[in-house]
Amino acid sequence: MKLVLESGQEFCGLCQGAQAPAVGEIVFNTSMVGYQEILSDPAYAGQIVVMTYPLIGQYGITAEDFESRATGIAGLVVGECCDTPSNFRYTKTLSEELEERGVPCLSGLDTRMITRIIRGKGAVRAAIVDESMPLADALKLISLTPVSTNAVPQVSCAKRWFSRTPHHTYDVVIIDCGMKHSIVSALNRRGCNVTVVPFDTPVQDILAFNPDGILISNGPGDPERLPGIIALVNELRGKLPIYGICLGQQIIALAYGAKSYRMASGHHGGHPVRNMETGRIITTEHNHNFAIDPISLEGTGLTVTYRDVADDCIEGICCPADKVNAVQFYPEGCPGPEDTDFFDKFIKDMED
Repeated sequence: MKLVLESGQEFCGLCQGAQAPAVGEIVFNTSMVGYQEILSDPAYAGQIVVMTYPLIGQYGITAEDFESRATGIAGLVVGECCDTPSNFRYTKTLSEELEERGVPCLSGLDTRMITRIIRGKGAVRAAIVDESMPLADALKLISLTPVSTNAVPQVSCAKRWFSRTPHHTYDVVIIDCGMKHSIVSALNRRGCNVTVVPFDTPVQDILAFNPDGILISNGPGDPERLPGIIALVNELRGKLPIYGICLGQQIIALAYGAKSYRMASGHHGGHPVRNMETGRIITTEHNHNFAIDPISLEGTGLTVTYRDVADDCIEGICCPADKVNAVQFYPEGCPGPEDTDFFDKFIKDMED
């Protein structure tokens, strides 16, 4: 099979997953580990992911480590795919998992060159197709495939569900925009019963659960396409703690009157961010194509808590008076570091 970029460049490789075509935006991810979490992260919906780390699949797939039951990515591109994992916990190889999920994976490509193309051109659409398909047909396939800017309705849960923990202290409602299950686990470990609800759940239904706090999850797409959740934040802010992760941060910022913008190539993988209060720099895991316009934050009442070290992108905001807090990265550390006190602050705000 081959990878075709909308600019007309072609890269032939060995198919390691499903023998199926895929079309979507192509992004690069700089993570050294965590390919299973990337595969099952709903926020990657419709994207073809290029892994910059040269060897992927070396520890296999472990059944209990999935972030969701659904498949997030449309396709995967790697330098080398390992089919002989070394991990006592693994239950399948990466190739086997991708084949079962219907996700194509190309190996043997120059991922460094592809990454440089994406960095230079910004948002690039691509297709993984059979090697025999003429270039003109592949480009036509890319151009005729609709561009999705709001995949949240497809990746959000269909009905509410619960995750309970013994002797719980607090009740949290998570608005599922494409949530990673490790967020639920992080709250369960801190004594929270969690109710996960669909993205379009009305305010009165959320309040019927009598929550101590609300968390807006990560997810794919443009936050401006979710006016219902923005209105929900406006209605409930100041009444109980509201926290947000990734897409959740952007939604909260829009609710306070700020604006978001489309990034050139987004943040996918490990990025260093600076705590604006302490000056401490930590490495965090990212996955987002949109960010908050810093100029638009003026006069909103929101304070910047984290910034990206590389490009000064806003990585965290808060409004202490309303007990509102959000981060652009994944604070639950699956995979990745657990260097933030995001969830502990959530607990403290609910306690207060």
